[in-house]
Amino acid sequence: MAALVTGGTKGIGYAVVEELASLGASVHTCSRNEAQLNVYLHEWKTKGFRVTDSVCDVASRAQREELISTIFSLFNGKLNILINNVGTNMPKQTMEYTAEDFSFLMCTNLESAYHTCQFAYPLLKASKAGSIVFLSSVAGVVGLTLGVSIYAAAKGGLN
Repeated sequence: MAALVTGGTKGIGYAVVEELASLGASVHTCSRNEAQLNVYLHEWKTKGFRVTDSVCDVASRAQREELISTIFSLFNGKLNILINNVGTNMPKQTMEYTAEDFSFLMCTNLESAYHTCQFAYPLLKASKAGSIVFLSSVAGVVGLTLGVSIYAAAKGGLN
C-alpha cells in the first residue's frame, strides 16, 4: 500500500505514519518544518520503515499541487490511502480574530483537505483501492468555550 499522511511529524499524524509504516506501507508525509522532517526521516529509516517526505505548507495551493506531483512520481501514479491530518489553531476570543486569521485557519484546516482530495483523486482511482481519512476534532461537533470558533467551523466542515 502507498499512503500520504499530511502533517506527519506531530501528534496523531506522527502516530499514523508509524503505524502504517510498521504494517508495511510505503508512506509519504509532509510538514512545514524541514528540520523536524529530517529528524523523523532518519528515525524511520533506522526502524526500516519506507517513509519519504516533503516540505509542504498545505495552506499553499501551489505547494499542495507540488506535493501530489511528488506522490505521483514516487508511487507510480497510484495512491491507496490519503490521511488528511493537518490542523492548526490559534486560540482567541471570537471578536479578536482578524480576517487574516480566518483565512489562514480555514485554508489550513478545511480548504487544504478538500483540495488535496481533488488533486489526489486520479491517483486514488488508479489504485482501485483508495481510501480517504479526515482527522477532525470534537470541536467540530460540540460547542467549546476555549476560543476555537474558526477551528471548530473548519472541523465541522470536514465532518
